Amino acid sequence: MMYNRSKFGTGGLVLAGLAAYAYYKYSKMSQQEKDSMVSNLKDKGQKLYDEYVPENVKDMLKGQQRSATMGAESKFGEGSSYTS
Repeated sequence: MMYNRSKFGTGGLVLAGLAAYAYYKYSKMSQQEKDSMVSNLKDKGQKLYDEYVPENVKDMLKGQQRSATMGAESKFGEGSSYTS
């Protein structure tokens, strides 16, 4: 198979350029602007989660979070005396 390398190369170059520009813009932001941006993104993410994720998936994720916060004893039954 022959691949058109110019398509893949150009797309990768454009993506790298966009990433570099985004990094540059972020590095020039003040701490207040960065905090505001992160807060805004978190709010939008929470809104999307609340509106579009089905309840059964939310319940499943809550169950996984609870099990992730349990200690090593409850997961492995051996306690936390693991040595490598």
